[in-house]
Amino acid sequence: MYFEYPKLLWLLAVPALLVLHYLWMELRGRKPHLRVSKAAPWMAGGASALSWLRHIPFLLRTAALCLIIVAIARPRSSTEIEKIDTEGIDITLAMDVSTSMLARDFNPDRISAAKDIAIEFIAQRPSDRMAIVVFAGESYTQCPLTTDRATLINLMKEVQTGLIEDGTAIGNGLATAVARMKDSDAKSRVVILLTDGVNNSGEVSPQTAAEIAKTYGIRVYTIGVGANGMAPYPVMTPWGMDVQQMKVEIDEALLKDIADVTGGRYFRATDNTKLSEIYSEINKMEKARTTIDSFPVYKELFGKYALAALICLLLELVLRLFVRRMP
Repeated sequence: MYFEYPKLLWLLAVPALLVLHYLWMELRGRKPHLRVSKAAPWMAGGASALSWLRHIPFLLRTAALCLIIVAIARPRSSTEIEKIDTEGIDITLAMDVSTSMLARDFNPDRISAAKDIAIEFIAQRPSDRMAIVVFAGESYTQCPLTTDRATLINLMKEVQTGLIEDGTAIGNGLATAVARMKDSDAKSRVVILLTDGVNNSGEVSPQTAAEIAKTYGIRVYTIGVGANGMAPYPVMTPWGMDVQQMKVEIDEALLKDIADVTGGRYFRATDNTKLSEIYSEINKMEKARTTIDSFPVYKELFGKYALAALICLLLELVLRLFVRRMP
């Protein structure tokens, strides 16, 4: 609380002086007397309650004066209100779900690590619309653009290998992601394309898909997933599932070219920690635009003090009317 006219509070010196004057009059100035035949009844009874009640009207009148002075000083309270306008970004996560994503150079494997870290990324961006596209030999939309985080996370959890023809159609995956956002009116549109292989199938070449993305002003961040050198792959043998060391092949030149054409960046993730750092870096680079307007909201408090002063004056009037022997 603060006062609009704080200098008026100096007027509180007036009721303070009135109190001092009243005390001086009571102690020294007022000596009422009454001539009676004998003083025994008054001496035995002591001071009556009315002798104390006679001070209440003055106290009420002084309190009313103090409250009126506080009221005219205009007490107010203020609360700072913020109006936040957020301009989100449209982001499509294009994820490779070919069988090579079952490689165990990540913990527990590439696809599980990619899903878990993508879910963390989704949860960190509440203002953005996001979509999920998966691709192997073909591509399809797992989830269209939405701000429903629960739906996005649940559908990301359902992503797995083996649902579509095997292969690595990077061009098809990117083209499907672009198609999800080409009609978007967002100021910034981004595709995060994650793959662990070399383009070997699909009707759309990755270069063509990158040019289409550039035409629509869509920026593409590409992530190559896989350890350097060899990686353990689960392989079905006549004796059951076996894990064999196989060479990691990622077309890094192609992924760099896609990122350069569209104004994005290429990243290489060799383990869970590195992949998490890549998503964190993208999260920092693609910040939603936020505008915050602050303005105070005032609340006038003088009415409470004026009402309290009125109540004090009414109580003084009641006491003077109904309590006898008051000055």
